[in-house]
Amino acid sequence: MRVVSILILLLCQTVQAVETVNDVSGMNPIEVAQVLTPTELEQIVEAVRGHAGPIAIGGGRYSMGGQTATEQALQLDMRRFNQVLEFSAERREIRVQAGITWRAVLEYIDPHGLSPQIMQSYANFTVGGALSINAHGRYAGQGPLVLGVRSLRLVLADGQVVEASPTHNRELFYGAIGGYGGLGVIVEATLPLAENSKLVRQTQLMPLSEYAQFFASQVVDNPDMVMHNGILYTDDYDSVRAVSYLRTDAPLTVTERLVPLDRDYKAMRAALAVASSNGGAKMRENLVDPLLLKRPQVQWRNHEASLDVRELQPISGPDYSYVLQEYFVPEAQLERFVAGMKDVLKAHKVKVANISIRHAKADPGTLLAWAREDTFALVIYYRQGVSPSERDAVADWTRQLIDLAIAHQGSYYLPYQIHASRDQFLAAYPRAEAFFALKKRIDPTNKFRNKLWDAYYLPPTSRMAAASGD
Repeated sequence: MRVVSILILLLCQTVQAVETVNDVSGMNPIEVAQVLTPTELEQIVEAVRGHAGPIAIGGGRYSMGGQTATEQALQLDMRRFNQVLEFSAERREIRVQAGITWRAVLEYIDPHGLSPQIMQSYANFTVGGALSINAHGRYAGQGPLVLGVRSLRLVLADGQVVEASPTHNRELFYGAIGGYGGLGVIVEATLPLAENSKLVRQTQLMPLSEYAQFFASQVVDNPDMVMHNGILYTDDYDSVRAVSYLRTDAPLTVTERLVPLDRDYKAMRAALAVASSNGGAKMRENLVDPLLLKRPQVQWRNHEASLDVRELQPISGPDYSYVLQEYFVPEAQLERFVAGMKDVLKAHKVKVANISIRHAKADPGTLLAWAREDTFALVIYYRQGVSPSERDAVADWTRQLIDLAIAHQGSYYLPYQIHASRDQFLAAYPRAEAFFALKKRIDPTNKFRNKLWDAYYLPPTSRMAAASGD
């Protein structure tokens, strides 16, 4: 039986030796020993059980700091492990393999009038990748993706396949979601679904000083509010455009059920390019966004959920990359954090293309929770150079913003460039030591690795000892 399994692994998997993999930012080339693209669960089990060296897990590769690879690892490229396994319209539930994209999920459930309960803003990501980073989107009254997962299946370091949910193997459930592939391979997920309602878009420009009260009175308790975000304009960092999507019975103005795959995103790309130019933030606030958003729009929920990351392209070039960062602060700290963020970004002349304000309900218990209470999130999209000196400059102001978030009882998001010190990481994620203890217990040889865990899992002295072979 063992021989048969190995033959299946060799014949049915795509194996590429010594390949350089990268992510969407183009800034993290990593030479891995092999890339395997499994299509069957048995292939993943045998690969994990039989491989003696490090294993890293990749999905859509939309992380921006090496979170899906490490040197000389066996990388599991999950994108062909992408089937719908079970669906019930009556139970409003779908079970999928982890390599499926949210776009494929939307295409499957849309004919049944259903929509994901929670997902991130773009549909290109894989479900497993989104779970690994505990993603979030713009869904009002929701928050981290863990709130929209009923159960998981994981392949652990010994090849064992286990079920995990909030009530069964709950430590694994709350460790693997948001665990960045450090505990095992997420191979399946069962997700709750919601009604695919018609939504009307509404916008309102206001001072930042009024936004929290607007959110509390108009968004939090509004039963028709489905999605919401704010656009923070970076001229003076004191104006916010609230963008809300509410349930409606009004006639559709957008008739497609999903965004066409060949949609033209030139208008949004132009808006972001204008915003990151000198003086562009004020132009975007007063001219570009009013033109883009002035028409009344009624669309399906799934249409807004199916946006493509091509909206942001080109993300990288030979000497630049557009990169994301994200910071989380308690609701009461929003204005104070923005004031400090403004000082840092302006002092370093950061070319900011967009800052989106999101909101998340408190995390129910993941070990690496970024929302330990109801939280505002600030998503920064900016342009940077890729030379060593330019990257060092970004690392400097990034660490300043991390310190600022920590000082305001907040955190920062881990899928992006790994600039935080280990002390900053531990301060922002106070249950990290519990995560490390769990990893040591179920992955004693540190099989599941990537650049994130290379940076933070082992203390510096242990890393040096491991590197020297002691």
